[in-house]
Amino acid sequence: MARKLVVGLGNPGFQYRNTPHNLGFEVVEALALEGKLSWNRCAEQGLVAEGQVEGTPLVLMKPQSFMNLSGESVAASLRTRQLPLDDVLVVCDDLALPFGKIRVRAEGGSGGHNGLKSIMASIGSSQFARVRLGILGTPLS
Repeated sequence: MARKLVVGLGNPGFQYRNTPHNLGFEVVEALALEGKLSWNRCAEQGLVAEGQVEGTPLVLMKPQSFMNLSGESVAASLRTRQLPLDDVLVVCDDLALPFGKIRVRAEGGSGGHNGLKSIMASIGSSQFARVRLGILGTPLS
């Protein structure tokens, strides 16, 4: 079974921890906890945790460049690990969706999300899956 790259978008730094804008980080952190995986710094400007979660081989990633530059880290990780776009899932917040609503797409546009824009620009494609988590109605909105 091929490894899957699951990228959680957020901003590094204590001041951003537990904010709605960092829901992507929180999702991959929960997956790492479930699989008892450890986070390590990687050459691709990020933190990665690799291993299996419920039998599925995963590479979990938290880019450590700020959200608007996440694409550089994701593109480098794809090159390093030689993963096809079919094996990528990006998890991010969405200010246009009500809090608690989830939208899953196999591909698509950025919807104005700067992290998704950065990834699309860096990899030259929008052909990757994404999970968008609604934050409208939270203190950030």
